[in-house]
Amino acid sequence: MEQEPTVFVGIDWASEEHQVCLIGPNAPVQRAFAHDAAGLGAMVAWIISHAQRPEEVAVAIETPTGPVVEALMDRGVAVFSINPKQLDRFRDRLSPAGAKDDRRDALVLGLSLRTDRHCFRQLHPLDPIIVELREWSRMDGELKDERIRLTNRIRQQLWRYYPQALDLNDDMGADWVLDVLALAPTPATARRLTEKKVAKVLTARRIRRLTAVDILRLLQVPALTVAGGTELAATAHIAAVAERLRLVNRQLKEIERNIDRLIASLPGEVTDPGEPLGQSSEQRDAVILRSFPGVGRTVLATLLAEAHQALHNRDYHALRTLCGAAPVTKRSGKSIRVERRQACSHRLREALYHWARVATQHDPVSKARYAALRARGHTHGRALRGVGDRLLAVACAMLKTQTAFEPRHPKMAGTRPQISPC
Repeated sequence: MEQEPTVFVGIDWASEEHQVCLIGPNAPVQRAFAHDAAGLGAMVAWIISHAQRPEEVAVAIETPTGPVVEALMDRGVAVFSINPKQLDRFRDRLSPAGAKDDRRDALVLGLSLRTDRHCFRQLHPLDPIIVELREWSRMDGELKDERIRLTNRIRQQLWRYYPQALDLNDDMGADWVLDVLALAPTPATARRLTEKKVAKVLTARRIRRLTAVDILRLLQVPALTVAGGTELAATAHIAAVAERLRLVNRQLKEIERNIDRLIASLPGEVTDPGEPLGQSSEQRDAVILRSFPGVGRTVLATLLAEAHQALHNRDYHALRTLCGAAPVTKRSGKSIRVERRQACSHRLREALYHWARVATQHDPVSKARYAALRARGHTHGRALRGVGDRLLAVACAMLKTQTAFEPRHPKMAGTRPQISPC
């Protein structure tokens, strides 16, 4: 902060009423404000009225997003967030008995910010494009999880009476598979199915790796003998789930288009990855990250949306902590134990996992590093975290120099962080 704060505020946010504790020159003052436009406006005005300028106010809150945070930052107030687990430890300093209530939490937040500001993370306003990209990225992850659940339900129903249909494709939620199942929902209808109808579906969905003859050969094998009513019940279940799957598939395609649009509309972003990067600093981060092996649309959107501040600062240590690549050391006396980091962003951890997994298939250096870690006895997950750790270090170096990833560069193989025991 450029201006040293003179007023410290702790806010325990809630869905209906927010508890606010203001710590200034006098004793702490506590008030409650409703969660509506008038209440939030009154809260911000009351907080600012205790300082000469908004820059002299520092506010501590658990959540890093939401209307409370946005209302404060809009008026120029410095807002700091903290992990709820850390707040729980600070709470023990005031009450060893474990007492807890909303007013006490607001007081703990304000006092902790005044004495231990280094434990808090200051929040900064995000570009509107990044805010929108984060929401579309999270929707993409949620819909993909929903798609997996729906696909598993279809697989389970087919297993009951129609197992030969499971050989059509690994992805039973694909639109063309749903179309084929609509034409032949049971083994009996599959025996009456013609090549012309199947070929029409394959042509409409642009499927070339299979022919109508191949599909009929799979579906027209001898059927299972099942109890009466099983086929009717299972086909009704599949038809209901298929409608939801079609909707999810359409929404995922729409999300992909919006993610591509937002990435392309980043300030100063270039649309041709082959264009020289030039002297621009932060405006071409997406092009640089996209040049790495293993970085596709989903990984790129997650990195830009969830780790925007760490990428902006080129902070490798913050980035590896957020992604879960930094291990946790626990030392006591003669005992020392290094464990996998659990306190991290699960979205970033998953993105780094897939980034490293694909990189080991297409990048010789990443493949060799993975093999070396496995030879030392590390598990598959631990080896991929080591590969991802190196990729994060290389990414920060490339972002600092504003150069794209080049696997054949003579110095690229030497850019490796120290291997940790975890």
